[in-house]
Amino acid sequence: MGNDHRTRVTKILIRKAFTDLLKKKPIQSISIKELCEAAQINRGTFYAHYADIYDLLEKMEEEMMEDFQKALEPLLSMEPEGLTPVKITTGIFQCLKENADICTVTLGDFGDKEFALRLINLGREKCVETYSRYFETATPKQIEFFYAFVSAGCIGLLQKWLAEGMVTSAEEIAEMAENIMMFGMGALKSGNIQKNFKEF
Repeated sequence: MGNDHRTRVTKILIRKAFTDLLKKKPIQSISIKELCEAAQINRGTFYAHYADIYDLLEKMEEEMMEDFQKALEPLLSMEPEGLTPVKITTGIFQCLKENADICTVTLGDFGDKEFALRLINLGREKCVETYSRYFETATPKQIEFFYAFVSAGCIGLLQKWLAEGMVTSAEEIAEMAENIMMFGMGALKSGNIQKNFKEF
């Protein structure tokens, strides 16, 4: 029991030190030595858990993916009729806000953009299903392209949100995203989005 607790604490220290360093420099510039110094552990302790920096990143991403899936599970298991695009987007943004280090790894200047897409795609099936109900005349191919466009836009919005310190609520960001999705540039004339942009 004691060893399990020490292992968890050690991994938390390593994870925090790594994400702090990743805010400042790309992964290829992070050395084991400086990571261990930042986490206040010795190299032997690091190598007891990870083969190298890239193994650390891979295992962190696996853990974060599992956490993200668990957090989204209640949302993704809802009946389609109860879902709206803004509910899905709010759920995703709220999960990211509650796991801010995910944002550091995925959306920061030196983050793993491919992992960001994997996170966004967790909700892909439900999103496509929901969009198909909202846009009944659209073809499956059009829905797929729309989802690809929206996903890329959401990543940009999340990067802006991260840069601002996530001070705006997940609900407001999701509402802003939905307005842009549904109305494009016309959303800039919307009272709702103008209100939200004043928060930045």
